[in-house]
Amino acid sequence: MSSYTLQLKRLSFLVVSSLILTNCGGGGGATTSSSSTTTTTSTTTNSTSTDEFSQTSYKGLEFYSKVMPSSKYKLEPLTDGEFNALSSDDKLLVANKLLNSLFFGYPLATLKEKIDSGTFISDIRESLNSTKTDRAYLEEHLLDSDYFYQYTYGEEQAVLILTRFYEMKNLDKYFINNWIAYILTQTIMFSPAYELSSSHSPDISRVYNRIVNMLENGNGMRFIAYVHMMSEDNWRRFRSPEDNGREMLEIFLFDTDDTHVPLAGKALQNWKLNRDNDTLEIGLNQNTEPIKLFGTTIYNGDDFYRELAKSDDFTKGVTTRLVDFFFPEDTQSQKDNIVKKIVSSKPEAWQDILFQIIFSKEYLLNNHRTQSAEETFFSLAKKIDFQYYTGTFYNFKRALEDMHQATMKYKLGRLERVPEDTLSLAYYTRYVRDNMLLRHSRSDKADEYGAWVRQGWSDKFVSFDNFEYDSSSDVDSLKSFVNYLFDSVIGRDALADEQAMFKEHMIEDRDGKELFKYEFNMFVTYDDEEKTIRKQEEHKRNIATVVFEYLSRVDMTYRQREVK
Repeated sequence: MSSYTLQLKRLSFLVVSSLILTNCGGGGGATTSSSSTTTTTSTTTNSTSTDEFSQTSYKGLEFYSKVMPSSKYKLEPLTDGEFNALSSDDKLLVANKLLNSLFFGYPLATLKEKIDSGTFISDIRESLNSTKTDRAYLEEHLLDSDYFYQYTYGEEQAVLILTRFYEMKNLDKYFINNWIAYILTQTIMFSPAYELSSSHSPDISRVYNRIVNMLENGNGMRFIAYVHMMSEDNWRRFRSPEDNGREMLEIFLFDTDDTHVPLAGKALQNWKLNRDNDTLEIGLNQNTEPIKLFGTTIYNGDDFYRELAKSDDFTKGVTTRLVDFFFPEDTQSQKDNIVKKIVSSKPEAWQDILFQIIFSKEYLLNNHRTQSAEETFFSLAKKIDFQYYTGTFYNFKRALEDMHQATMKYKLGRLERVPEDTLSLAYYTRYVRDNMLLRHSRSDKADEYGAWVRQGWSDKFVSFDNFEYDSSSDVDSLKSFVNYLFDSVIGRDALADEQAMFKEHMIEDRDGKELFKYEFNMFVTYDDEEKTIRKQEEHKRNIATVVFEYLSRVDMTYRQREVK
């Protein structure tokens, strides 16, 4: 075990021990323990374990949980064999759906090579178990003002999180832990809710980073939720005993029984959010009368949150939240069936639910929905070798707000993951069009990270090496280039009528020969070799710009499709 992992485990152990010893700040503690809990306020360990921290639990709440192997999934995963049996077009569709969902992508040639390996699905799954990212270097790099402007306003913590997804080059364990934390903080369960006056921008990093670190630490989903529910960050969102209790019941258990709200309020009677810097304050006037809730007896706030996280309804509740998030266009009966299967597998880690969803046949073959802006931005950035400038990610964060897809902003999370009203979609498609597809990165400004003209796709993306070209056939070369651009962005070749449209626009009949119009001629030559190369690249970029203009208006750029 690495010293870093051991340090995290010790930190988790000490934090919980502190909470227990102080009864979460309440002092004292109940004199009578419920039948479902132990009679001691200390943690318990498995004395036969060689790792004293790996088996710790507190009154039946396990601190750690191993990630479930896919062989235990009840929502059937897509196998390599089933993936390989798909048509070439469908394999590209499914591969892109999986990678886009993970905010990731590969250049087309790399993606096809991975697909042709015959082990694409299992290779992606296996990569999530290993760590290739140099975390220390990455995190220090993100704070380097030579590369990324260090904002001190506008929820700069959210900007840092978005920047990290761009800079993480490997789809590995560190990447996926950040992805899980990001997904959870978009939901009603863990949103930092910076739109509220009682919430503060550091809450963004407090909530998000805590989840990442606890995932790195191997903590289970119940313990992560328990720690979050008791946190000051959560109390800045729901600020009174009855309000907080009601919302935790509804959010995590879908418990809307109004008779339970006064009971929760009584258990939390000594908890409040003090208006002095919106600080969580837990008094000594805690409840000492027994309260029947969750099929057991509780007394105080610690009991309430702990037993809520331990309850059977917790698994169904959080699974339902995530299924709603990933299957927004399914019918309620379809979603209920998916939830039932996942719950029957008895998940105890967030990975058990999220991996079971995104690697399932139900998701990869049948699901169809509008992609979130993050899914489109980060995957497309890696596909087209997108170059940033120092303000790119701050602008992206602001654009998400315009799209009504703001990251971690809303009190109740993204109840609509992708709002599809006209204005929201217009901001979404315009951002992708204007800031990604129609922007070519000026290679002569490659090292000037503060230069606005640096942002855009690179010349490397449209290199002649990436498609088949033949200077003796302008038509075939155009067709190959167009298909390369289509495959890279939306995962399919251009249709016959689309190819005909581009041909009509860019090629003309000259003396019985079909040749490029001047401004699109990739094969123009001059006596000056340097001018020849410069003009060929310029004309090739002209072709790409026209094709990207078209693709920016195609719904498949923004949607995930089912396999027909």
